[in-house]
Amino acid sequence: MKLNLGCGDTPMVGWFNVDLFPGPGVDAVVDLRYPWPWPDSVIDEVRCWHTFEHLPDRVHTMNELWRVLKPGAIAEIQVPTVDGVAAFSSPTHVSYWHRQTFLHFEAGTAHRERWGARDGIVARFAALREHTDTLPDTINLTIWLQAIK
Repeated sequence: MKLNLGCGDTPMVGWFNVDLFPGPGVDAVVDLRYPWPWPDSVIDEVRCWHTFEHLPDRVHTMNELWRVLKPGAIAEIQVPTVDGVAAFSSPTHVSYWHRQTFLHFEAGTAHRERWGARDGIVARFAALREHTDTLPDTINLTIWLQAIK
């Protein structure tokens, strides 16, 4: 199963499209602030663009993402980074992301290995690649993470 989390009005063919609100092409309405409804290690791939910044608990979000992914599965995440004003300008953005935020969830980094257990982080990812797009009011980071299990 491939999850398109926070699909909004852009569901993808061949993916299980999930959003907080019902709409055309939405396969399931799920509130990702709570435990995700999928069992452990069943998801082949996740695409999540411009959704994580709407979720208040980064540790919960990343732990749940890791939990549902199969070993070696890939998550493609896009977020506005705090390097651009759009991260802060939307009243619906409740968590703030930077490239260094992801270091807390990457296996082998000092951020995760030193403070991860204290912070409740169980997720372990490897960053495969990343890309930034600079627009007039935002800098978006797209990062591809592989679940390490």
